[in-house]
Amino acid sequence: MSADQTLDLSGLNCPLPILRTKKALATLESGQTLFVTCTDPATPTDFAAFCRQTGHALVESTAADDRFHFLIRKR
Repeated sequence: MSADQTLDLSGLNCPLPILRTKKALATLESGQTLFVTCTDPATPTDFAAFCRQTGHALVESTAADDRFHFLIRKR
């Protein structure tokens, strides 16, 4: 699945991945998608909570090779 924007947040720890994701989502139109890559092991829990609280859709959440990938659709 292709995304409208990608964001590599590798090497950043909480709360920076969430803050940078929030900033990137603000530039997107409703319905557009953002693909985020992170290395912080807390991000799966953080991104799930962030999407629940903000109304954005966590379309996909995967992990591979110590990296976490998230596809988020803006509400």
